[in-house]
Amino acid sequence: MYESYGLLLDNRWRPAASGETRAVTSPVTGEPVGQIPNAGDREIDAALASAQAAFTEWRAVPAWERGRILAKASSLIRARATAIARMISTETGKPLAESLGETNAAADQFEWYAEEAKRIYGQIIPGRNATDRMSVIYQPVGVCLSLSAWNFPALLPGRKIAAALAAGCSIIARPASEAPGACFGLAEALIDAGLPPGVLTVLTGDAAQISERLIASPVVRKVSLTGSVRVGKHILSLCAAGVKKVTMELGGHAPVIVHADADPVATAERVAAAKFRNCGQVCISPTRFYVHEKIKPQFEAAFKSFAERLVVGDGLAEGVTMGPLIRPSAIEQSLGLVEDAVKRGARLLTGGRRPSQFNKGNFLEPTVLTDVSDEALIMHEEPFAPVAPIAGFSRLDDVIRRANSVPFGLASYVFTHDDALAALTAEGIEAGMVGVNETMLATAEAPFGGIKESGFGREGGSLGIMDYLEPKYIRHRLAPRGVI
Repeated sequence: MYESYGLLLDNRWRPAASGETRAVTSPVTGEPVGQIPNAGDREIDAALASAQAAFTEWRAVPAWERGRILAKASSLIRARATAIARMISTETGKPLAESLGETNAAADQFEWYAEEAKRIYGQIIPGRNATDRMSVIYQPVGVCLSLSAWNFPALLPGRKIAAALAAGCSIIARPASEAPGACFGLAEALIDAGLPPGVLTVLTGDAAQISERLIASPVVRKVSLTGSVRVGKHILSLCAAGVKKVTMELGGHAPVIVHADADPVATAERVAAAKFRNCGQVCISPTRFYVHEKIKPQFEAAFKSFAERLVVGDGLAEGVTMGPLIRPSAIEQSLGLVEDAVKRGARLLTGGRRPSQFNKGNFLEPTVLTDVSDEALIMHEEPFAPVAPIAGFSRLDDVIRRANSVPFGLASYVFTHDDALAALTAEGIEAGMVGVNETMLATAEAPFGGIKESGFGREGGSLGIMDYLEPKYIRHRLAPRGVI
């Protein structure tokens, strides 16, 4: 599937010098769908030299010209969306409709940052005397490194690449080995849009070898990671040695608080659709459902009904609404969380096992638990899977305490028609993002990111470009000739 691609160096696709490759495996069949190169030290060193040389030239390109290239790339991504989406669904198994939506969302990032490149405004500071001129300008941080996850293989690298290029940085992208195809597609669109050689490099291969060698180099000045908390902490430790600028978008465990005045059926349908999107493998997926006791029975019944109407299978097949998990180990981990919850008193409403119609692939039935104890592992460990735990509550202060009881703080959700109650809940939850009567948080024009162990820094929106810029303060004393 990757015959036209490889390692991208100086706008040319090439194999690894060693000839080494690794297989990309379908989670639907367990069979390889293609081979990608394993970048070695030779390619990594070449990438660093190329990106450094390209940065010197790219930072000098006027913002309007950078924006023109990004805008054209956005148009090309949209025109090629079906082909890119088919690669995503082949690699991840997610339904084709979801892959198409993701591809267009990635195009949105390039469209947004095409305009944002022109909005890197500085600041004029009034001086204390007539000869003082004080200003702040923003300059690109330098060569950047993008490390992205497999669950959104177009959107995640797209956010990082678009912002970096808009800021005037060159960037080396390391897509996830499980799903590199979309990143190849984005890179190809940028090349065809006129991006100069070396401004974007794409390396595939061993994640540890590539990231550690690149981060150790003084050439790389900024790192952006989307990944697990465990990996994030390791990358942070590597970056600390070189005092590198870092953006971290790590794991979450998003609480959903459904107040008594919410429509239990409509709300259950909405949050269940969000929960089971991409088989629950979404960092901002709603994962802990706290429902007011007055409406909990109706909510549970509607949630269960939605889960049982989902069609599990290959995302490329017509009518399929939920695909597989990315790897076999995720099934065992998920079933372990279900078993622990039931042992602690939870009731299994539906699911909780592998679908009987499949003899291969990483499939798990959409699973709904209720009356889940706060002590259950699933209420503390992120279930990156189609498993939904429901618990009841009756007091606002109690549910806020429970929502904030984990070390994560990425996304959260509130459902109520009472504006005062919505404000108190949204302000009380410890999270970087809150959806009030809404589950679709990610959008190009808004900042995306978390607090606590879910990371720091923001991607998207006008704030997203700031992590790729350095402020420079200039104080200029007017001095006529002969006065200094």
